[in-house]
Amino acid sequence: MKTLWIVEDHAAFRRTIVRVLNAETDLQCSRDFDSCEKTLAALAGDPSPDLILLDVGLPGMSGLDGIRLIKQRSPKTLVVILTVFDDDEKVFQAICAGAAGYLLKTSSAADITQAVHEALAGGSPMNPRIARRVLEMFSKFAPKQSDYGLSDREKEILQLMTTGLIKKEIADRLTLSVHTVDTYLRRIYEKLEVNTRTGAVAKALKEGLV
Repeated sequence: MKTLWIVEDHAAFRRTIVRVLNAETDLQCSRDFDSCEKTLAALAGDPSPDLILLDVGLPGMSGLDGIRLIKQRSPKTLVVILTVFDDDEKVFQAICAGAAGYLLKTSSAADITQAVHEALAGGSPMNPRIARRVLEMFSKFAPKQSDYGLSDREKEILQLMTTGLIKKEIADRLTLSVHTVDTYLRRIYEKLEVNTRTGAVAKALKEGLV
């Protein structure tokens, strides 16, 4: 059973998402909050959830500022943005701060549930329009010469990551064990100085590594 928290100041919407997620047999939305401050206080004393759905426009601390603090206090907790904002700057800031995905509140309940499952499986769920804009944003950056010392195999795995494949799919494609792929991913993260799959993909695209 995967545990989820949701941080959303619109009470009716928050209750709806909690109900939708709790209808899944393998998910439990155990806590919900209306601010980042309350969420961070809970992380200080409660067991950390596997994933947090986080709004951007919150009273007090914004979700964009909250991501960094959440990741500092609970590095293994995935953070997926669920917001009305789709402007380039907020998307860029969220990804750079460590968000594992970026969804719009116009998404259907089924899409939100699917995105949660995808993130928990190692994917980076995004609204298709947002995903296109992310690629466009990073394509504008001039590639750097450094390849961070990535081996040919690491570059190959990084390339497959940018296409959206998760660990098991990469393992199947390259005829490797999931454990071996996981070892490669840890090396890639270390060399790129990132902590998440989304961060690795973003840096690869930004700096022309693939």
